[in-house]
Amino acid sequence: MGTQFEVNVDTFDTKLNGKIVQDSSTADMVFSVAKTIAFLSQGTTLLPGDILFTGTPQGVGMGRTPPLWLKDGDIVEVALENVGTITNKVVFDGRTKAQL
Repeated sequence: MGTQFEVNVDTFDTKLNGKIVQDSSTADMVFSVAKTIAFLSQGTTLLPGDILFTGTPQGVGMGRTPPLWLKDGDIVEVALENVGTITNKVVFDGRTKAQL
């Protein structure tokens, strides 16, 4: 039998230049964290520290009216309750043209 775990991420949000653009909870997920881990672990070994990317909550820039696209110099912060916050600066190097 596998080791039991507890998920302590109740809420998470994304800020763009200090403004909240996404605000959600694990309760809003289609499948619970436990079911997602159980399903994925059937086909792969999950180790402590592994990160599972499951998609994004409502509020993505493409779905907004008008659309909200990241620009050079934008600051994006993603915060997970009881985990922490990661902050990234958007940098376009000019060598490639953004396309949809």
